[in-house]
Amino acid sequence: MTELPIRADLIGLTPYGAPQLDVPVRLNVNENPFAPSEQLVAAIADAVAQTASNLNRYPDRDAVALRTDLAAFITEEAQVAVDVNNIWPANGSNEVMMHLLQLFGGPGKRLVTFAPTYSMYPDYCRDTFTEFQTVTRRDDFSIDAELIDEALALSPDVLVFTSPNNPTGTVLDHHVLDYVLDKFEGIVIVDEAYAEFRPAGQPSAIEYVQNHPRVIVTRTMSKAFSCAGLRLGYAVAHPSVVDACQIVRLPYHLSAVTQAVASAALAHWPELLAHVELLRQERDELAIWLADHGFQVAASGANFLMFGTFADRHHVWQQILDRGVLIRETGPSGWLRVSIGTPAENSLFREALLASDID
Repeated sequence: MTELPIRADLIGLTPYGAPQLDVPVRLNVNENPFAPSEQLVAAIADAVAQTASNLNRYPDRDAVALRTDLAAFITEEAQVAVDVNNIWPANGSNEVMMHLLQLFGGPGKRLVTFAPTYSMYPDYCRDTFTEFQTVTRRDDFSIDAELIDEALALSPDVLVFTSPNNPTGTVLDHHVLDYVLDKFEGIVIVDEAYAEFRPAGQPSAIEYVQNHPRVIVTRTMSKAFSCAGLRLGYAVAHPSVVDACQIVRLPYHLSAVTQAVASAALAHWPELLAHVELLRQERDELAIWLADHGFQVAASGANFLMFGTFADRHHVWQQILDRGVLIRETGPSGWLRVSIGTPAENSLFREALLASDID
């Protein structure tokens, strides 16, 4: 095999990726298990057809129509008034995070977050030459003022909070966020990829954006919206942050097709989020069932549960897979994570777990 002169810090690394296996039940990447309706599929097809007649032209570089639609959704769903100037969309929240670290990270800058958390954060830092450090969460995976002080002692330029947290599902207490904003003048990113699944009445960090220009909330249409294949994420931020993101984005970074499909989906957002309450109920019922069967279960406000602990989690994971159910090996040693599926899929997961030989 030819050796390529790639960067020294990338030699020997493997790419990010969860297993993509053809099995009857896939509960490993936190997708919404309910596909878009036939009516929405037709609306999307119509939007793509209209867009196709102009594919010889570049897309709207600033995605104004899509940003307007996202702002309208946020204003209604999060009950916080925002407008087009507060929204920055990109190809998944992954690209949004890359834009933010291209702006606020880089050589000589440090990002601090709280472990365990999303496994892509160190990759974002590596790719933007940003130093990455973590502070370990409490045994229940929460964050408190003492841990904030520990994080601030590391002199971060960027603090990242994930709420609900992946892989634990932990929801950030906003009293903790208040404490941070009283003591820290750097960039605060709150990753709300699973925000729509948070407990009823739990506010979004978006409510901080207008009065705190350095608070940035990232979201996605990949989870609750049943649009993982769309790859559309976005930031809700102060207009100055949105303006700055346009400096580092690639030219025409969002295709005309992506913009059209996302706007078509947003026009049907009540339909797309109609299953959220059912998924919350299924999550809570499964958490009780797991606890009743002797497992530890992390309190979750997302569409997944982390449970354990196992002396050999891979052995358990493989046995569940052998019975046609794919879940995820992730998080602290000894734990597994299961996405919330349809009621029928969740029942098959229960059967597979009970049939497994667990040490």
